[in-house]
Amino acid sequence: MRQRPDLAPFVVLFAVLVAAEDLYVGWLLWEPDPGLYWYVLVAAALAAWALTGAALVWQGRARGWVVLALASSVPLAFLLLLLLRSGSLGGTSQVVWWTLAMLVGPVGCLALATHRTVREWTALRRAKLPPVRARRSGRAG
Repeated sequence: MRQRPDLAPFVVLFAVLVAAEDLYVGWLLWEPDPGLYWYVLVAAALAAWALTGAALVWQGRARGWVVLALASSVPLAFLLLLLLRSGSLGGTSQVVWWTLAMLVGPVGCLALATHRTVREWTALRRAKLPPVRARRSGRAG
């Protein structure tokens, strides 16, 4: 049995941070006009996706790091677009700084999920076949 890498708890921690940030952004979008709108459901789905990736990495399931890397890439792209939009339109410095602070979760999660030890921990495992012995050409006698 393989041992879980020392980096795995930190990967899970950052995945939970990404999920919390997804839910926080969903709450920020929901607060002005409470209701069950599509963007609230998208935020909840992104949070569930990040938590699923965290569970897969924690258990060492095959390709769990890919699920987690993709789950952190979507919020990363959203936050970068928000940063670009608020910076180019002369947004308040408070919005820019909060967006920069929220980038810590997805960037950290993406960096840790794609680390070599995590990729090896969640690699596809194939059954090892016993080595094939070379046949001798002569008859035993």
